[in-house]
Amino acid sequence: MSASLVVNEIYLSLQGESTFAGLPCVFVRLTACNLRCSYCDTAYAFTEGKKRPVAEVHAEIIRLAVPYAAPSVPRSPFPVPRLPLVEFTGGEPLLQPDAGNLMRQLCDDGFTVLVETSGAHDISVLDPRIHRIMDLKAPSSGEVARNRWANIPHLRPTDEIKFVLGTREDYAWAQQVISEHGLAGICPLLFSWVAPLLPHQQEKSLKPVPPGHTAMTRKELVEAIVADHLPVRFQLQMHKFVWPPDERGV
Repeated sequence: MSASLVVNEIYLSLQGESTFAGLPCVFVRLTACNLRCSYCDTAYAFTEGKKRPVAEVHAEIIRLAVPYAAPSVPRSPFPVPRLPLVEFTGGEPLLQPDAGNLMRQLCDDGFTVLVETSGAHDISVLDPRIHRIMDLKAPSSGEVARNRWANIPHLRPTDEIKFVLGTREDYAWAQQVISEHGLAGICPLLFSWVAPLLPHQQEKSLKPVPPGHTAMTRKELVEAIVADHLPVRFQLQMHKFVWPPDERGV
């Protein structure tokens, strides 16, 4: 049987998060996720998608990337990765075994490949050239018990850890985790504020925020990072400030 992936969407846009924010990127959003985080804004990718041969997905990525390889586009004199980037997201990309093989092929092609993963699956199976952006799920997600702590020894300086934080309890938890595991000495750390979901994004299967949590505004999160001298990068989802926050394909 030929290799295939269940794909929700493939599109060219700008990277909205991580240390690569602002750079052109081909996004491959795969279908399915086994977590139901309280703040998930892509619940449509839980089930929506089409099975496509890996060769077809690879060809689509190449097609979207072709203009950046044209002779009329000069190479940057600055140390930037080959453009466009290619990011696998979801859903949860690591649920589909053939995704890792395609990522490896794209690395062989010379692309800078990123993968956004929940942190609930083994990241050591991925090609070492892939930049792994791994979540550590905070308590308000409702999925803190799903964190795979065995992933931490596999992290490299080219990886990134993302904390999505919406409450004061999340923030205190993240502080403790960073200290206990020495994360600041491993790879870049991202603090991302939970953007409130629009009514139609509040999928019924999402976990509730545990009782007793106190919501934290993005301003309060920034002020806390500065006051506590945390070695982290605050980030907002850039694309939500350019397009409507529920826009797809951006």
